[in-house]
Amino acid sequence: MEVHLYDTTLRDGTQREGLSLSVADKLRIARELDRFGMRYIEGGWPGSNPKDAAFFRAAAQQQWDARIAAFGSTRRANTPAASDANLAALLEARTPVVTLVGKSSVLHVTHVLETTRDENLAMIGDSVALMKQHGKEVIYDAEHFFDGFREDPAYALATLAAAARAGADWLVLCDTNGGSLPDWISHVVRHVSAEFATPLGIHTHNDSELAVANSLVAIQAGARQVQGTINGYGERCGNANLISIVPNLQLKLGYACVAPEQLSRLTELSRTVSEIANLNPDEHAAYVGRSAFAHKGGIHVAAVAKVEHSYQHIDPTLVGNQKRVVVSELSGRGNIRMRADELGIDSQGLERDVLDRVKLLESRGFQFEAAEGSFELLVRRAAADYRAPFELLDVMIVVEQRRDLPMLAEATVKVRVGTTIYHTAAEGDGPVNALDQAMRKALLPSYPELSTVSLVDYKVRILDPEAATAATTRVLIEAAQGDQRWSTVGCSSNIIEASWQALVDSLELPLLRQREQRQAVTADLLLAEA
Repeated sequence: MEVHLYDTTLRDGTQREGLSLSVADKLRIARELDRFGMRYIEGGWPGSNPKDAAFFRAAAQQQWDARIAAFGSTRRANTPAASDANLAALLEARTPVVTLVGKSSVLHVTHVLETTRDENLAMIGDSVALMKQHGKEVIYDAEHFFDGFREDPAYALATLAAAARAGADWLVLCDTNGGSLPDWISHVVRHVSAEFATPLGIHTHNDSELAVANSLVAIQAGARQVQGTINGYGERCGNANLISIVPNLQLKLGYACVAPEQLSRLTELSRTVSEIANLNPDEHAAYVGRSAFAHKGGIHVAAVAKVEHSYQHIDPTLVGNQKRVVVSELSGRGNIRMRADELGIDSQGLERDVLDRVKLLESRGFQFEAAEGSFELLVRRAAADYRAPFELLDVMIVVEQRRDLPMLAEATVKVRVGTTIYHTAAEGDGPVNALDQAMRKALLPSYPELSTVSLVDYKVRILDPEAATAATTRVLIEAAQGDQRWSTVGCSSNIIEASWQALVDSLELPLLRQREQRQAVTADLLLAEA
């Protein structure tokens, strides 16, 4: 059985505090939603602001597989529908679908709209009828329906009847305050389904952390359209998260939402939208988070190595994600072996030594979960044929404050490359930047490829704040070279020492990788000549 997906990220999602999208952003997200297979994409409220009106003008010039919807409210009280400015703006949006929101709760009719019950019913019917006269597919969103049904079920049903009589194509029941529980949602949807032939939809909010669950039980109770947003973005605690709803419906409950190849883009969709919205992705989000299929405990990893689904509820590739093995002090030898295999390096016979080293360093404050580059170096350094591409012999950093001038940082390093010792100095914006510059000055004559390596992130965490200025500090550095990224870690009560530990790792790792690649190419050439 098919469930129709209705995305309202571009309207309801943007009501999230701190989230703002430009017209270009909205068009980019709409394209991603269209590629994914959303049946309906709600673009905004054209009568509310110029940005949404601009989106609809741009959208009207493009081709879409999805049906673009414009959102607005029913006519004002005691105002003819044909003269209502909000309804006129909906028609000007030139969308094939119009979503109208109306009141289902007596409380809202009498105290918010400050009108009568009968006038509210007329507002609903007149507004839907006008849109149908202009050939629109009309989705009627019954706002506060579940609360209204609790207050006065007869009147709540009467509001739906007004929309249905006027020709609404969908009746969507909204848990606007997000306070309903699944059993109430299920009960009400079953009751309404028995009363109306018009297909039902569900629109829930997450104020009780139940928006996904409430959406699922509504579908099981008879709803055939589900509304929500990508990553659950929305006002207050957010809307129902389509990123969780879609795989639950399709993989767990057997409903048809999108094609399998579109579902495999779920992780990409989630991360792309978060990037466009300038919000950090939730690494622990169900299905699509980086940690969603990450295995850390030694017993878990040992089981997954034998039978993958022993600790995974689905095959992560179905949603475009992947299994990951995390290395930490809780690991077993299986973690070391599997993670090394994922990195493409041979750990055969080295697992115990590497594991002991991991546990020792983590007891001192290091952490390798977020520093997989440093873990890779532990494995490479444990190999019998390991040769360090360079050795840092001495470091001195001077920070000087001169009157009326910015604080000056200067680093001096002594580095051995083969049999040559380089003694260099450099200034920087701070001690870490000065150290980075001095290291590069020493290494670039021997390793010019490091000129394409850049540091893209630097994080500091205090591990024992009660020690005040003597606290142990953990430093994470993220480096990049082209499309490749890696993170390295350092830990010390001296923040400069922790920084150079992470910095040295960040520069050594690409050199070891490139050395291995050159050796592989040479071996292939020799084999071909033979």
